[in-house]
Amino acid sequence: SRGCLSQRKESLLHLISENEIKLLTAEIERLKNFGCLGVSPSLEGLRDENAKLKYRLNFLKKSLQEERSKSMKSMININSCLQEIFGAAIQAAYPDLENPPLVVTPSQQPKFGDYQCNSAMGISQILLKTREQKVIPREIAEKIAKNIPANEYIEKVEIAGPGFINVHLRKDFVSKQLSSLLINGVQPPANGKRKKAVVDFSSPNIAKEMHVGHLRSTIIGESMCRLFEFAGYDVLRLNHLGDWGTQFGMLIAHLQDKFPDYLTVSPPIGDLQAFYKESKQRFDTEEEFKKRAYQCVVLLQSKNPDFIKAWNLICDVSRREFQKIYNCLDVTIIERGESFYHEMMKDIVKEFEDKGFVQVDDGRKVVFVPGFPVPLTIVKSDGGYTYDTSDLAALKHRLCEEKGDILIYVVDSGQSVHLQTIFAAGQMIGWYDPKVTRVAHAAFGVVLGEDKKKFKTRSGDTVRLIDLLEEGLKRAMDKLKDKERDKVLTPEELKAAQTSVAFGCIKYADLSHNRLNDYVFSFDKMLDDRGNTAAYLLYAFTRIRAIARLANIDEQMLRKAAREEVLVLDHEKEWKLGKCILRFPEILQKILEDLLLHTLCDYLYELATTFTEFYDSCYCVEKDRQTGQIVKVNMWRLLLCEATATVMAKGFDILGIKPVQRM
Repeated sequence: SRGCLSQRKESLLHLISENEIKLLTAEIERLKNFGCLGVSPSLEGLRDENAKLKYRLNFLKKSLQEERSKSMKSMININSCLQEIFGAAIQAAYPDLENPPLVVTPSQQPKFGDYQCNSAMGISQILLKTREQKVIPREIAEKIAKNIPANEYIEKVEIAGPGFINVHLRKDFVSKQLSSLLINGVQPPANGKRKKAVVDFSSPNIAKEMHVGHLRSTIIGESMCRLFEFAGYDVLRLNHLGDWGTQFGMLIAHLQDKFPDYLTVSPPIGDLQAFYKESKQRFDTEEEFKKRAYQCVVLLQSKNPDFIKAWNLICDVSRREFQKIYNCLDVTIIERGESFYHEMMKDIVKEFEDKGFVQVDDGRKVVFVPGFPVPLTIVKSDGGYTYDTSDLAALKHRLCEEKGDILIYVVDSGQSVHLQTIFAAGQMIGWYDPKVTRVAHAAFGVVLGEDKKKFKTRSGDTVRLIDLLEEGLKRAMDKLKDKERDKVLTPEELKAAQTSVAFGCIKYADLSHNRLNDYVFSFDKMLDDRGNTAAYLLYAFTRIRAIARLANIDEQMLRKAAREEVLVLDHEKEWKLGKCILRFPEILQKILEDLLLHTLCDYLYELATTFTEFYDSCYCVEKDRQTGQIVKVNMWRLLLCEATATVMAKGFDILGIKPVQRM
């Protein structure tokens, strides 16, 4: 295992035979196929012309047992397992073919099996182009099928059409995986070494209120953090606040005039947005005030204690307002604004100068990055630093001090060229290798009103985020009362349902759209309990949870049944639901790769509708038609209900949505 290889100097002892190396390799490959190792480590480095060095067998045994224990509790990514199986089959069938195409996808129709391998057509094209061999795809598919290694997943394969390999899964395998899910909960596949993800999101500006433009970054960033945490990453959530710069000069100058005793008496700044507008108007119209504002900037940057206190007072007012938003949206984030990197900027400039990357242009110090026409300005003509400088300092700190394995910037699409230039500059100067460290811009479009224009108030102002959330609460309560839920729920339950629906619907409406596109904000659509909305999914979830409760089956009884019952999957709708539940790890793996969270929303909607098909066709609880008394409880079907709800709950948690038991 990886643990053994990383400590090979300490654990290599004796000579071993070629056969023993093969056995060790086979065991590692078996674990890899089982889903507990992402990449099979090679033992080539252990081979030597004169000797074969040996692991301490006890160390290996212990390591393998630990990995096996983790893998037994983890959900298996069936698609990945099938890809490894077909990869081995293609390698055996065509050993001389370099990088053959490997395409395994879930089948769209039951008649085509459960999964399909569609590699034969691609291999046929490669053979024709590289070797001028004309082989029909169906023959290639048959050759691949004959070389499929023994495994625990596949019941049978069939060749269909021009060369599709239809894969039928073993029912006992699916049944066992569902039982494992019920016993162990939703556990992510073991990923070996714990990695670190740094996520930059939300990032409002001090002295300005959070508006609808901050909604997407905050919601998408929080959900990405939750996903990477679930996948076993150590996640650092960073709020890159705009808390430094020339605007603080005019704010401090205005503070001195309006509250001259601010050093001894805390100024009652109620509306910071109005305070900002007042100072900006004075800055634009009063020349004397403008000069004093610039002097305040100089004194602030020189760390004058009185001016630092004024700056902190202004920042604290903003922090309190931001926190109200974060509390509503259940967002956890660490503040690390531009001011945090201020002391590092001088060294950043020096590093670029020392390596010969800096040019002087009209008094500015600029850095040209290959492939980007606009240079980065790292020092202005007046000697001040820029956003380019602070962003470079932030990038280096996250790479070299925080040692992030993956950096994600959840920032709007308008910043794409800027961020790509920053990333390329970091790569150019040698801070990271993109083959080792992933630095990604998770860009997103803008929020539109129902008129398909940028979302504004009727007066044309930007929509304040706190107003939007309060409007959501009001509309959610109106919806619940329209459904007469206030007559059946306690006041506490009604309040919990209101919060769940309001904030859940706002989040889901955003996350269910491809983040790269603009989306139309509509309370009416997001609160609709039909279609792919949070309102529908939350209702479906409470309905599923209620099935066992209404049958007088408690959690303890379900846990006992999960250990003792075999999940029968004879009905086509049971089989369809069981397979859909087990696709959860595949969905999450795809999102970890492309950072597109709408895939999870689509999956949850598919799971909910697949459950409805199952529930409409398969009786979970059978009752006497005359008396309504429970005659029979089909426990294996209740377990399918529980498995569905368990996966939905984890999906909601990743999306930041809080379901309720009663709605």
